[in-house]
Amino acid sequence: MKKKGLIVVSNYYEDISKNLINGCKEILKKHSHQFDVKIVNGSLEIPTLISINIKKKKYNFFIALGCIIKGKTPHFDFISEAITKSLLDLSIANNIPVTNGIITSLNYTQAKERSSKNRNKGKEAALAAISLLKNI
Repeated sequence: MKKKGLIVVSNYYEDISKNLINGCKEILKKHSHQFDVKIVNGSLEIPTLISINIKKKKYNFFIALGCIIKGKTPHFDFISEAITKSLLDLSIANNIPVTNGIITSLNYTQAKERSSKNRNKGKEAALAAISLLKNI
């Protein structure tokens, strides 16, 4: 049975986000799943928007996409850890697939590579969601 999902994307690094969305959409369309896309400014807002939409019971799965690049302060570590924990907590507490396609990298070059056609974190997140849906 085909399901409907919500892709929530941080648009902070617009070109990387675009690549992640395209990779994610490619996989979901290939498997005939429906989806909506919602854009937020930063990655920290992603879990909040997913939480709001879980309560609406409109979607069968959620995919988080974005990019966090390490700077010169510990901000990267705090944000990355908080988002990862929040997404996992949302999934477990609500018994619904929430997959994490947020790139965490040391520099822009690494992030660009992980959003490329050959190695696309958006595709990986979509495949993870599909594998969970098959097991529910």
